Amino acid sequence: MHRIHILCLICLWWFITSLTAAANETPHQVKALKITTLSTMLADSGIGEWGYAALVEVDGRKILFDTGNRPQTVLQNARDLRIDLSDVEDVILSHNHGDHTGGLETLRTELSKKNAKAMSRVHVGHGIFAKRAGRENRMHTMKLALEKQGVIFKQYSEAQEIYPGVWLTGNVERVHPEHNWSGNSKIEGKHGYIEDNIPEDMSLVINTKDGFVLIAGCGHAGIINTMEHTVKTIHPADITTAIGGFHLMNADDKHLAWTAGKLQQFGLKNMMGAHCTGINSLYVLRELMKSNRKQMVVGSVGDSFTLSEGVKAGYIAR
Repeated sequence: MHRIHILCLICLWWFITSLTAAANETPHQVKALKITTLSTMLADSGIGEWGYAALVEVDGRKILFDTGNRPQTVLQNARDLRIDLSDVEDVILSHNHGDHTGGLETLRTELSKKNAKAMSRVHVGHGIFAKRAGRENRMHTMKLALEKQGVIFKQYSEAQEIYPGVWLTGNVERVHPEHNWSGNSKIEGKHGYIEDNIPEDMSLVINTKDGFVLIAGCGHAGIINTMEHTVKTIHPADITTAIGGFHLMNADDKHLAWTAGKLQQFGLKNMMGAHCTGINSLYVLRELMKSNRKQMVVGSVGDSFTLSEGVKAGYIAR
């Protein structure tokens, strides 16, 4: 009897441990999410520019994704939209280009007057500080200046969950030939300078009950490459919403048809294509995917997406 009792206790322990492990392996899903565009070309109010930035409010936390082009754009647009950015401590920079990083120093300087921790953690992809041929990498200079103010830079080469249900893709594997960069620049490699394909390009991925929400700055790694990387490195799930810039402005009809087919396979329902996505490209994708003007829209300053209401397009983009 004593042996049977011990065996029962062991079985009970194993059962409880298995349930606990299974619970811990369940991917966290965020409960509340709102994404508001603060920089892109179209604007109902505020300032339009060639750049991108979005405020991500997730489960009571604020994150700024990219910082626009001109130093004052995001700051002024937030004021016009009556959005307080002083409590934003985390900034994500999708890549090194000035139209996504131009507002960071001004935002840090102005907002730290109200909150010393404002814009104090900057998340970037590995390679953002690499030497580029023929020009200074302004990100390196900016990093040195901001670190003197106490700002911390965190680099990612692999997918990483930075908050429950909130992921960064890290460097994205370029499986498909989505050539979303100019090809005119060179970056320092192990054996000299090579073509700069913006290796640090990184997206934000948020896990919800309806699937992943993907936010990209320019999508230099390719929207399909990024989606495949997401489900491979984080966990398998539909990617139901894509927001930001996806560098499809120069895509021909064949590439757009291929992209539309892939997006449907991922279960995409909502798209706010801003910045370098291309207005005509967005319309072509919408037609190919048999979507509508409520779910697939051109991004504009002040537009938003929430889990409860979906896409809320700016007046000019409806």
